[in-house]
Amino acid sequence: MAHVVFLRGVNIGGHRVFRPASLVAQLPQLGLVNVGAAGTFVVRERVSRAVLRQALGGRLPFNTEIVICRAAQIEALLARDVFAGEPRRSDRVRFVSVLSRRPEVAPLLPMEFRHGRRWLVKLLTQFDCFVAGLYRRDMKTIGYLGRIDRVFDAPVTTRTWRTFGRIAEVLGSHARSPR
Repeated sequence: MAHVVFLRGVNIGGHRVFRPASLVAQLPQLGLVNVGAAGTFVVRERVSRAVLRQALGGRLPFNTEIVICRAAQIEALLARDVFAGEPRRSDRVRFVSVLSRRPEVAPLLPMEFRHGRRWLVKLLTQFDCFVAGLYRRDMKTIGYLGRIDRVFDAPVTTRTWRTFGRIAEVLGSHARSPR
């Protein structure tokens, strides 16, 4: 069964920097594919989460949250219309935050984080370990994205919806590749 790995807060602004290609080369037995977003990998080989977490954690030059999802979870998310009713606009970015653990109490959604009269981050829905939302392209947005951890009382790592499309492409090519 394939997995998808999300590393939290790596290769951003010179903080916790590593070379994803180096990690892929160090762990050929996992069949890692670097998706291109900072710290996002598809794991093509069958391996347990515990073995995967140990292998990755042992090769990273720093400690970070390692969130591992089954490919089936990603595929189920992609099959849903999590952005239903939200028009595409150039000033808004569709994103998904991945929860590192299930919250004890899930907040009521939708929810907005406002700055003045307008929202900067809007959480739309939660499905499994995923929280789908929108954010506005604004310098203050990053601070509001950081609030998602507190709302769910769990560390999250966030990727754009486009990154999830890239993950789907890798998973799709994996499903079609001969073994």
